Amino acid sequence: MERYLNPFKPLDFVVIDTEGRRELREIAIINHEGKLIYEALNQEHPQAVERAFKSKPLQTILLDFLEITRQKILVFHHALHDIQVLKNSFKKVNLAWQNPSQVHCTHKLAQQSFPQYCSYSLEYLSKKLNLKVDRQYFDPRQAHVARYDALFTYQLYLAIQHTMSQASIQVNPFGSSRVDNPFQSHPDNSKIYHAQYTTLESVIDDIKYDPNHQSKGAVVIGKPGTGKTHLIMRLAKRRLELNRLLFVPCPNDANTIKYHTYSCILESLNKSIPGTRFNQLEYFLANTFVGIIKSSNHDTQKIKSILDKIQNEPLKLYEILGGEGTKTRRNNWDSIEKITTEWWFRKYGATGYAPEIIKGIVRFCRYSDLGYKQLVKKWLAADELEPEELDKIGLSSWHNEISKEDFSLEAIAVLGKLSLLHEPLIMVFDQLEMLGLKHNQNILLNFGEAVKEIFTLVPHALVILNLFPERWQQLKQTFDGSIIDRISQHQIFLEQPTADEIKDILQLKAQQTGTGLTNLFTSQEIEQIIGERRSIRAVLNNAAEYFRYKYKNIPLPEKKADNNSSENLLGENVLTRLNKLEAQQNRLEKLLQNIAQAFNTFTVPDKTSVESEVANHNPTHIPRDSSNNLSLNLVPTLEEKVRGYLETQQTILEQDYNEAEILLDEKDVGKLQDIIEALKKITELDTDVLPSKRVLPPHRIILNKNLCIGFLSSCKGSKFTSRIQNYNEFVATKEQIRFLLWRDVRSDVIRNKTIGSREISKLNNTKNGEFMAFDRNNRITFELIHKFISDIYNQDLEIDLDTELEPALKILADYFREYWLIEELL
Repeated sequence: MERYLNPFKPLDFVVIDTEGRRELREIAIINHEGKLIYEALNQEHPQAVERAFKSKPLQTILLDFLEITRQKILVFHHALHDIQVLKNSFKKVNLAWQNPSQVHCTHKLAQQSFPQYCSYSLEYLSKKLNLKVDRQYFDPRQAHVARYDALFTYQLYLAIQHTMSQASIQVNPFGSSRVDNPFQSHPDNSKIYHAQYTTLESVIDDIKYDPNHQSKGAVVIGKPGTGKTHLIMRLAKRRLELNRLLFVPCPNDANTIKYHTYSCILESLNKSIPGTRFNQLEYFLANTFVGIIKSSNHDTQKIKSILDKIQNEPLKLYEILGGEGTKTRRNNWDSIEKITTEWWFRKYGATGYAPEIIKGIVRFCRYSDLGYKQLVKKWLAADELEPEELDKIGLSSWHNEISKEDFSLEAIAVLGKLSLLHEPLIMVFDQLEMLGLKHNQNILLNFGEAVKEIFTLVPHALVILNLFPERWQQLKQTFDGSIIDRISQHQIFLEQPTADEIKDILQLKAQQTGTGLTNLFTSQEIEQIIGERRSIRAVLNNAAEYFRYKYKNIPLPEKKADNNSSENLLGENVLTRLNKLEAQQNRLEKLLQNIAQAFNTFTVPDKTSVESEVANHNPTHIPRDSSNNLSLNLVPTLEEKVRGYLETQQTILEQDYNEAEILLDEKDVGKLQDIIEALKKITELDTDVLPSKRVLPPHRIILNKNLCIGFLSSCKGSKFTSRIQNYNEFVATKEQIRFLLWRDVRSDVIRNKTIGSREISKLNNTKNGEFMAFDRNNRITFELIHKFISDIYNQDLEIDLDTELEPALKILADYFREYWLIEELL
């Protein structure tokens, strides 16, 4: 979206952005039409920039502010901060602060409108909502200039108001029935699985007070849709200010499991703590540093002063070190880095990657600029940076021969050792069902060994595995006893909630509409919604269908029986109900006949007219007879289910695209392999890899299609050059095979006139090779296809693996029939 239409009357509001920590340094004001009507710099501020035509005395700026904002709604992104800056500035020039009549804070409004978002910074929201100013997306390099931030705040405010106006048309409170990751926000009834949650908390306390600080394992076992990830979300909501929660979904490459785990941990540490402007890693360092100072016996006045200010409020560390860009701030951060690394040397020695990792953690927290943070994050992921990038963040290059698997295990161990100064880590492995597939046997075995190493080398952590009961049985038969003993020290079973507990869940969801469950549905309707209670998710899906039918006039989908009786999805249960319905209708007709004969005035009504009358009676109300076949039609047709899922998930992936992720070629080729294995159910595909002792881009050959697909996004420089050179040699010698090599557009640009650039040109100039840009649309569709397959096996998407998987894949293939991968494989 470029701009939202303004829903307000003229002169209703102005959008204001201030810059400055305590005192106003710069201000910009946008009117209700989105036009910049005022911009000024405080010429008295210590960091004032010489722009004479915009520089004014502070008192003049504040008097202008009062005149412009009189009788207006004032809109800020962080209202508390901006108003405090203004109050401080008014006080400085001895002007009386006048409380505005109305203040709107887009940070708080966004939390209400988008509760599932993991951050509410202006940059995150602008990117998430695809906002534009002057046809350009948000650029963090231009941020923290009042004019720029105010213009995007204006667009954000209109976007929120648009969402809120849409929400005034009743939102289906049951539309979201699953938790994708624990950093999301969903209504939570803490009474359900309270005992299981208490067990997890008690294990965390056991680890914390264990003098040996040994890590412990817990397996959370439950059928699909019972709320395993939801339970972890509750843990995150309640413990995120104390413990670091590290979420690791299923790996899909046998040779990079530890790096996959570590890269997911980095992504988790970059998640914001709700209600604060800090992420998990910044929390981690602040609390850790308090512990380091206390244990280091530093007696300098500077360190004592820092400790006095932060020991009860560690996050003040980021406020007390001096103004942004000042020498004082640089010197203080240099001291923190020195103290932290010296403490590590004394405690654990100077060997391995650990000292550099410690330095990188401090550097990540040191910088407030998001560009700098992103560079440090890439460095912490052992990515290769250019010399000028390393100079910018003050870190050294990793050697090309670094083993990312060894590095990753040591980095995780560093986090565990640092956590000894505060609270245990919580590491959660989830969405693991695809490990049970035959083609993933090697991944499963290597995953077990990686988890065993984590238990051995990483102290002070609770390691949780979320599993289906049948997958847990498979793991017990596959892993050796030493692994099973560690991961199953605590087995937590999630049983199906009772009918009353499920009603409580429905009630909690219904409250999002500002009403109660019994105001939305009758008691008979609630009984039909709950039905056989296959799972919490199934009940919520039922409720969503009823809500659409009752309040949106969307007909309940009809289930279509397959002509092939072996695939008849209605089954004997449906036939029984239909027979029952027919018998009831016959009894009703007989009763009417008897009444007619008794009074000699009634005639047997025409069967069609009776059915018509019943069908037309009170069409906005769901029939109460639970024996009729309405309850059978709650489940959408397979095509509706698949298409609805793809549309919903595509929107989510589009919103998430701008979230920086650590690119990993092995992960991409693992996803490609998962897609190929699934599509083998509807077409013949035979895969292999190129025979070579030299390092190639991760790839797969589809032999019966004469096609090779490779990925080369996660490296540059000499690594990129050597791998594409090796790939090009095969392109030249195997002319019968078409070679595609994909590079994500978010990767670093391969500079012109380099050897790597010449190798790209060489590949593109062959008859059978092409270097392809993995752009936004390509990436989103690729991820969506893989997520569809993964969610089926994780049973987050209710599709029967025995009877519906092949038809669902055919629907998927038709839906994406013009996408390059589907075109190539089918």
